[in-house]
Amino acid sequence: VQLQASGGGLVHTGGSLRLSCAASGRTFIRVGVAWFRQAPGKDREFVAGINWSGGSTGYADSVKGRFTISRDNAKNTVYLQMNSLKPEDTAIYYCASKPWEWSNEETDFGSWGQGTQVTVSS
Repeated sequence: VQLQASGGGLVHTGGSLRLSCAASGRTFIRVGVAWFRQAPGKDREFVAGINWSGGSTGYADSVKGRFTISRDNAKNTVYLQMNSLKPEDTAIYYCASKPWEWSNEETDFGSWGQGTQVTVSS
């Protein structure tokens, strides 16, 4: 599965963005997808994950209640709706896939998108 992340941009504190992770290949229905992010000078961290059917999702504590992950298997796309954005959400956001289920460990993922920059100004 090849992944392409898009939808990043510059927003003010409190604003919203929706990221998309578009996948190529007919096996998208069989993969779980997660979003990770990496801020300057920091390690990459888990943000949210969703399993192959959309029936299981998980979030980092720092984004719970503000971010929502979803998927449309007919469009081979996973979305990350980000609301109430804060300056500390500024990072490059990556999507990644693995068979069936999601995980919060980046070493579990074999396919990665190229990343999309999210910048939240105060």
